[in-house]
Amino acid sequence: MRTKPQPGERKGLMSSSSDLDRKFWIALGLYAVLAVLAWFTVGEGTIFVEGKPVALRLFPLILIGGMALKTVLARHAEKIRRDGGKSS
Repeated sequence: MRTKPQPGERKGLMSSSSDLDRKFWIALGLYAVLAVLAWFTVGEGTIFVEGKPVALRLFPLILIGGMALKTVLARHAEKIRRDGGKSS
C-alpha cells in the first residue's frame, strides 16, 4: 500500500551521497565533451577585446569552465551541508 507524502517531504529529490558523486563525475565528463566539441567546432577567428586580439575559441571554453566551476562549488557546498559543517 502506498502512503501519501507528508507536507514538506520532497520525495525523489533527495539523493544519496554515492548517487550525487556519480552525477557529479558524469556532469564533469559531459562538460569535457562539450569543451572538446566547442574547440573543434568554433573556427580559428579572432576578435579584438580592448584592442588586443583574442581567439574566438576561448569564449565557449570560458562559459563551459564557469559552469564546471559552479558544479564543483555546488558539490562542495552540498558536502558541507550533509556533514554539518565538519568538512574541510
